[in-house]
Amino acid sequence: MDLDPRLLRYFLAVAHELHFSRAAASLYISQPSLSNQIHNLERALGTDLFVRNSRQVALTAAGRALLEEAPIALSALERAAERARLAGAGIAGTVRLGYAPMAGYETLSAIVTAVEHDSPNLTVIATEHFSSQIAGRVLAGELDVGLALFPEPMRGVRGRPLRAEPLALLVGSHHRLAEEDPVPVVSLAGETLLLFPRELSPGYYDRVVAACEQHGFQPEIRAFADPPPQAMVARLRATHEVGLPLASFARNAAAGDPGITARKLVQPEIMAEWSILWPVRGQSEATERFLESARRCSAERGWLDTPAAVT
Repeated sequence: MDLDPRLLRYFLAVAHELHFSRAAASLYISQPSLSNQIHNLERALGTDLFVRNSRQVALTAAGRALLEEAPIALSALERAAERARLAGAGIAGTVRLGYAPMAGYETLSAIVTAVEHDSPNLTVIATEHFSSQIAGRVLAGELDVGLALFPEPMRGVRGRPLRAEPLALLVGSHHRLAEEDPVPVVSLAGETLLLFPRELSPGYYDRVVAACEQHGFQPEIRAFADPPPQAMVARLRATHEVGLPLASFARNAAAGDPGITARKLVQPEIMAEWSILWPVRGQSEATERFLESARRCSAERGWLDTPAAVT
């Protein structure tokens, strides 16, 4: 049945007033015109909605039923129209975001909060991937936006630095370096460093190795076979190995576990670089909105100015 939404609005006005003249006045139409519209609605539904006589107007059983459902139907229609309008303006829609695991401890939540503030009707579907995988997934159209550490340049994918964040030292509280603060990189000589395999994040791995080589030693590295960052904490708690995660993750881990200690890493401070990625072609208005919010978040938090270390 094709039902003009205006007829439902006319019906609601009469149902609330139970008086055709007052309802017509509230709708800025004439009473005869309103009466004709209500008759049209009743014919379309095949039932009377009002009992009318010279003294009163009352709802029939069918009218009472429609009074319960009509506001819901109109609200759904208005919601659909508003979502379509917002989507056309790039304020609504869906963005598929791929992020590297350690972004989930601070960076991701800050960006999503900014997006929700700027575009409350925009839906972000966030999935976890390793940094080495993200640019390829953006290029393939599987992701609209990526958040990666040291992403490799890829034709067809644009990137922009979003945050500079230092690495920190993370050890079990029984480790000798737990008593040192800050910890110079040279103190890592002779220690076993627990790092993600190079193929998962080449830039991160190479930055650590380069910092150690600057101090004249080749680091002893154990590739972290169980990739989720949370598993690193369990391993460090049980061994004398040393983790070098991002400072935001180190703060989170140490705050929630007395068996883990986070320390600032210095001389040199090893910096990690988060970049936001998007396709050269085919980005939606929703993606543009997301990128604008992410850039604003970065600027307001000074992510590219004064990186926060472990304190």
